[in-house]
Amino acid sequence: MKVLIGCEESQIVCQAFRDRGHEAYSCDLESTRGNPDWHFQQDVMTLLTHEQKWDLIILHPDCTAMAVSGNRWYGQNMPLHAKRIAAVEWTLNLWIKAVEVCHRVVIENPKSVIFPVLRKYMAITQYVQPSMFGHTENKETGFALHGLPELTPTNDVSGLMKTMSKAETDRVHRMPPGPNRKRDRSVTYQGIADAMADQWGKL
Repeated sequence: MKVLIGCEESQIVCQAFRDRGHEAYSCDLESTRGNPDWHFQQDVMTLLTHEQKWDLIILHPDCTAMAVSGNRWYGQNMPLHAKRIAAVEWTLNLWIKAVEVCHRVVIENPKSVIFPVLRKYMAITQYVQPSMFGHTENKETGFALHGLPELTPTNDVSGLMKTMSKAETDRVHRMPPGPNRKRDRSVTYQGIADAMADQWGKL
C-alpha cells in the first residue's frame, strides 16, 4: 500500500507500515526525527491530490484548540474560542479533501469537538485506550474512520493497571512543562501504530 501519515514528525506510524513492507510517508511542517527520505516537510494539504493515488491516509491534526480538555480556554464564550473555530474549519477541510482522493481515511485526535462535526460527514467514530494495545497508560484516543473498520484490541492490559499508581498510569497527563512537552504528548503509542499497520495494512 501507498500510505500517507499527515501531521506526523515522529514517524512512529510511518515506520510501523514500512516495517511491514508498505510504501509509507510522513508529512509535517516540522522536520522528522526519523528518516528524512520518507518525510515531506510541507503542508499536508498539498499532498491530497488525485495524482498522488494514496491507498490509505492517516491524519493527526493538532488537537490543542479542539480537545475537550481545553474547554476552559477554547470553549464557547472563552477567550480563545475563535482559535477553536478556525481549527475545526481547517480539520473539516482536511477531511473533505482527503476523502475526495482516497477511499480509506482516518483522523486521530484525543476526545475532541471535531468528532461530532465529522459524523455529519459520514465518519464512524471509535475511541480506544493505550491499555487495549499493551500500554499501561490512560490516554483516550479517538478515530474518525472512512472506509476502514474499527481497530481490534491486541493486548488488553487494563487489569494490570489496577495494581499501578495514578502517577504510573497517568504519565502523559502529568508530563512536566518543557519545550518538547506538546511534541512528546502527541506521539502515537507503538502498540496502536502496530495495530494500524497490521490491521489496516491488510485491506
